[in-house]
Order: sequence, then C-alpha cells, then structure tokens
Amino acid sequence: MTVSPDARIFRTAVVEEGAAVGAGTAVWHAVHVHAGAIIGERCVLGQNVMVAGGATLGNNVKVQNNVAVYRGVTVEDDVFLGPSCVLTNVTNPRSGVSRKAMFEPTLIKRGATVGANATVVCGVTIGRHAMIAAGAVVTKDVPDYAMIVGVPGRQRGFVTRHGHPIDPAPGETLACPETGLRYALNDAGELRCLDLDEDAPLPEGLATGTTVYRELHPRKDPS
Repeated sequence: MTVSPDARIFRTAVVEEGAAVGAGTAVWHAVHVHAGAIIGERCVLGQNVMVAGGATLGNNVKVQNNVAVYRGVTVEDDVFLGPSCVLTNVTNPRSGVSRKAMFEPTLIKRGATVGANATVVCGVTIGRHAMIAAGAVVTKDVPDYAMIVGVPGRQRGFVTRHGHPIDPAPGETLACPETGLRYALNDAGELRCLDLDEDAPLPEGLATGTTVYRELHPRKDPS
C-alpha cells in the first residue's frame, strides 16, 4: 500500500508506512493514519482525525475534526462524517476483557451523512444517502435515505440526495425542491430516486449546491 504523490499531507500529520492514501486526498494537522488503513481519492481528513488499520474510506469522503475511524468500519464513497461524531467497534467494551479478535463491523454506505456529535453503535449498516441528525444515537440498521433523530435514534421520514426532507405517500411522486429529482416509495416502502440510480455519482451539474437550506425550509415561529 502506498501514499499517492498527489495526496496533500500536512507536516504535523502522521501517516504510517503501510497505509494507503489516494490521489487528491488532504490529510490535515494532527491526523494519524495507521498502517493498514485504506483511504480513497479526493478525501478530506480534518484536524485530530484518526484512521485505524483495518478501516476503509472510499472516494470523496469528508471526515471533519475530532473523528476516530476504528478497525472494522467501512465508509463508502461520498460519505460525510460530521465534527466529533463517534464510531465504535465493540458493543460491550471492558478494559479487562480483550476483544481485539472480535471487532464488530460497521458499514456506512454511499452518500450518507453522520451529523456532528452523533454516535453510531457498532454492528449496524447505515443506508445510502441516509441522514443521521446531530447528536443522534444509531443502534440499529438505517434504511436508504432515512432521516434519523434523537436518542435512541428513530426515523423521521426521508431526505433527498441533497439532504432535503421528503415524505411521499404510497403511490405518490415528489420532487426534491433544490434539484427537481423525483422520488417515490417502492412496494417494500423503500424510498427510491426515479431519475438516478442510488449507486450512481451525482452528475457534475448537480454536485454543487445552489440553494441555502433555510431558503427552502424557513424556521417556524415558535409562537
């Protein structure tokens, strides 16, 4: 495994021999990438990030400050890990009991977001383009496009690929207010985009935001 000559490694970062870092990836101040870690292309690792050996980040993954990505965690392309979110790899940790041979895997699928200070209890899969709200605690698998809030985390409808709430009734088709991409529930009650496959990257024309969230979703007057 190698570090691409096109990766940008800040002088105070530590990238151990045996780690793989892809082209165009930025590794900032006080980051520690362990031997055996695999990091794809065009990623950003913010200050104080740790990526353990046996952890994998796909392409275009954004890891904000103070996040530890432990062995057994797999992060697919286009995932956003918010500041100080917590990932784990043992459900019942004890200092006096070694469980290094039985780390529980966590999979965060393409396009998902884990918000600031959220916690993901290990052994779960977070579906494609799901949104985990700030401070939520994820204790079970999360469907594609699901919005998860609270402690413990519960689903509150769905979001689009651009992160806007959407909640079509069965048989109804709704459009993302920012992009016009259409969404509907399938027969299993799963949200699907009718215009773009869930595993396809966004076309170039849709990969840059055009509208501030609150312009489309004003805060409600509490009075």
